[in-house]
Order: sequence, then structure tokens, then C-alpha cells
Amino acid sequence: MTYTPPLWPVSVKGVALDAQGRVLLLKNERDEWELPGGRLEIGSPDGAVPMDASPESALVREIQEETGWEVKAGPLVEGGVWIYQPIPGRRVLIVTYGCIVLSPDRPPVVSHEHKQLGMFTAEEVPGLNMPDGYKQAIAAWYGRRYPSPDDYERM
Repeated sequence: MTYTPPLWPVSVKGVALDAQGRVLLLKNERDEWELPGGRLEIGSPDGAVPMDASPESALVREIQEETGWEVKAGPLVEGGVWIYQPIPGRRVLIVTYGCIVLSPDRPPVVSHEHKQLGMFTAEEVPGLNMPDGYKQAIAAWYGRRYPSPDDYERM
């Protein structure tokens, strides 16, 4: 008998702030707020669905699909890699990046994937119905110097 190890789903998420410094959050089917993002695409055999080249490119694609925002994925957020159990028996590895919003003055839109979109200040986040891992990642991103798009040109 061949051993098949269990695989962990991985979800890349992004902390993205608008021009007023508010974080973009989406409400899911469990009535929890979450960061935008999703799974990496492995692509289809016929090439109709391309494979994501990297976790960062997957995040850029996911945020654009879910909100219409154009972003540049930045560094991993300190403490932003954690395991979440959305339902009993199902675990997901969450990997969180800070993002630079390339269109911060454009209002984001909610896609069919979520129930609601919200923009929240750092002070509002602790009181929201959302997993602590997201709250910690958001606080960590707020706690560092806000990078500008020029910072990434130097990276």
C-alpha cells in the first residue's frame, strides 16, 4: 500500500490599505470578515487556466478579481503565517503579505465571492468578527512604516 501524505490547502491573503489608511476586508459566507486573497491556481492541462507563477502573483490576481483593486504584493507580514480551522476538521495554511495599492483612490467593489466589502481603521479591526490571525496580521502591517510604490522599485 502506498502512503499518501495529507496535503494542506494554502491561502494567500493581503493587507491592503486605501488612501485614508483603512484596511480592505471582505465578509464571507460564515459572516466573518477576512482579508482578500485565495488559493494558488495550478492551471489546467489545456492551458486555458494559466498556472500562477508565484504566491505573490496569485495574490495580485485574487485581489483584482475580488475587489477590482490593482496591488503589488509586498513582504510577508510578521506573524502572518498561521493555521486556520474554518470548520471542524478542515485546516488551511494562511500566508499573509502586505500590499501596496496601486489604485488607492479607486473605490473597491465586492465580487460574487463575498457578501460584503468594508473599509476599516486600525482602531475598528479588534472589534470585528474575524479570526485572530487576521487581526494580528493587520496590526503588524499597521505597526510598520507604510511603504510607498517607490519602495518596491528599490527592492
